[in-house]
Amino acid sequence: MEAMEVDSPVELQRDSSSSTEVDEDEDGDRDEGQAAARTLLRLPATWAFSQRAAGGAAAAPSGAPGTPMRRRLRQGLRVHYPSQTAAPSRTFPDFLLRAPAASVSQPQSGSTTETSESEDEEEGEEGAAAAAVAAEPTEPVPPSASTQHSQQQEIQNSGSAAHSDGTEAQRQESQSAPGPASVQSFHSEDTEGDNCTICLEAWTTAGQHRLSALRCGHVFGYSCIQHWVKSQGSAARCPQCNKKAKRSDVVLLYAPKLRAVDNSEEESLKKSLEQEQCLRRRAELESAEYKLKLQVVTNKYGQAQHELQELRALIAQTGRSSVPSSSSSSCHVFGQSQRVDGSRTAQYSFSRAVLLSQAGGCRVLSYCEPLSCLLASQPSPHSTLVPGCGVKKVSVVNMKASQYVPIHNKQIRGLSFNRQNDSLLLSAALDNTIKLTSLLTNTVVQTYNTGKPVWSCCWCLDNSNYVYAGLSNGSVLIYDTRDTSTHIQELEPLRSRCPVASLCYVPRAASSSFPCGGLIAGSLEGACFWEQVNETTYRPHVLPLEGSGCTDIQVETESRHCLVTYRPGRSNPSLRCILMALSRAPQQDSGQLPTCSFSPVQTFTAGSSCKLLTKNAVFKSPDGSGTLVCAGDEASNSTMVWNAGSGSLLQKLPADLPVLDISPLSVNGEHLLASLTEKMLKLYKWE
Repeated sequence: MEAMEVDSPVELQRDSSSSTEVDEDEDGDRDEGQAAARTLLRLPATWAFSQRAAGGAAAAPSGAPGTPMRRRLRQGLRVHYPSQTAAPSRTFPDFLLRAPAASVSQPQSGSTTETSESEDEEEGEEGAAAAAVAAEPTEPVPPSASTQHSQQQEIQNSGSAAHSDGTEAQRQESQSAPGPASVQSFHSEDTEGDNCTICLEAWTTAGQHRLSALRCGHVFGYSCIQHWVKSQGSAARCPQCNKKAKRSDVVLLYAPKLRAVDNSEEESLKKSLEQEQCLRRRAELESAEYKLKLQVVTNKYGQAQHELQELRALIAQTGRSSVPSSSSSSCHVFGQSQRVDGSRTAQYSFSRAVLLSQAGGCRVLSYCEPLSCLLASQPSPHSTLVPGCGVKKVSVVNMKASQYVPIHNKQIRGLSFNRQNDSLLLSAALDNTIKLTSLLTNTVVQTYNTGKPVWSCCWCLDNSNYVYAGLSNGSVLIYDTRDTSTHIQELEPLRSRCPVASLCYVPRAASSSFPCGGLIAGSLEGACFWEQVNETTYRPHVLPLEGSGCTDIQVETESRHCLVTYRPGRSNPSLRCILMALSRAPQQDSGQLPTCSFSPVQTFTAGSSCKLLTKNAVFKSPDGSGTLVCAGDEASNSTMVWNAGSGSLLQKLPADLPVLDISPLSVNGEHLLASLTEKMLKLYKWE
């Protein structure tokens, strides 16, 4: 506890209640002294009087007359004796102390506390009292032994109390104040990013030790890193990452204070999120791939069941009759269709229209079963960037056009898919090429140069390694996809050299009327059936068609029927679609070969205009009980649907422009009909 100086005037007065007479004996004086000592006003416990202070009170003051008596009991405490009576008294006088209350807190070191009301009053009173007793000698009355003993005990008690208070305060201060280790750790954490790693001193924002960095990005003081690089010469390296450094790599950084935010956890979370997103996309792609595979397997299963039913029906039919004629078989099939047609009410209804090209130019249409999308040929929508022609994908799942795939340099005249479900598209164009395009990657995988413009193309349905291309000179080129150099065989025309407008392959089938397989090539002046004897041998059969006007030939492979389209002429002023039944005459003797031909079954008529080489369709009815014929009518800009058995017109589906191509398809158990115009694609649903 720091020392404290207090000026306390103590006036010696005689007790008014005590006697001023001296008793006869010393015992009486001793008793009165003990009584006065007991009535002495005691100082508070916080005022610690020493033994020296108690002894000093008995000494006589040696001051000049008129000077106030002061006794320094202890540093920081002054007791004044302003006056004393002329007559000495053996009794201990009462002290009149003016001191601060015990509850007042002690001042700090170096300060003095005056307990008197004013210094001037004290000085005046002391001077007056001193003048009154100037003539008389002054003798201080020493305290008795008991009084000294009690004062010493109080001083010891107050000292011990003060010592205990000081010890407790020091303990609390030591607990509340941070220790050296904590201060050092806090300081190191606070200045961890502010020190140069070479000299371990804090860098500055100006001067020689200002903030600078190397090319690798580590930060140092400018003078330190300059000296470091200079001392090592050409072998200088960064002190932290050991990368090569030179003096020209040192760059000054103008930053008042450099702080780096620790975002390592955030970056790790971002990396985890990217990995999860990548895994999710991969799972979605695998799910879509498995869905497509499931759909393919389901379609194959349905086709296998259908073929099994046909074989069973054929076996039962051959068991009842040996060799039925083609006409009777056709009447049987279409008679059943006519009976079913009389009782059914289902028909095609409009579903969706998709805009393919605002400028027009669409030509042919085809359907890809593995990807469930329609492909329509059209010119490039960005002719300046990607010139030429290609195909536009249209998903039949959401009925939206997805993307454009560039393929050829000129107009595309034919599109075809095989039965392998490998998403390989065969295309023919007027740029003297046929190309194989993978729709999985949207890239051309094989190109064959024909030397002549190609008008049509198709796959061999008995062997998917072979493709056919119909040229503008009437020839048909055969290509092997395993040989990427050139064609392996050419089928030259027997009569005229008109462009081959249509190519259709008829696969082999267990049919008594027409079991063989081959290629039907149709031109504007006739048609020829090329019977495939083996992989390299083809036998031609000229089909009995009219002399001119044949624009398209389509085949229905299951019923072995062909649909031949004739444009209007002098003898027939309207568009005609004639359904033909393929037949093969049996061999009469060993010297004569069997002949293949077809005979008309039904004729359908449409409008009186046919300026475009349109493509029509013949296919099984969606209800599975008959055959339907669809053809585009330029006069009415519509798609006409006939019943092949009765020849009656079932529907007339309107369109904005002439219908150029028609394609039936089936998706997820739903039967659709797609019709293509120059700009639009319209979809109709069988309901």
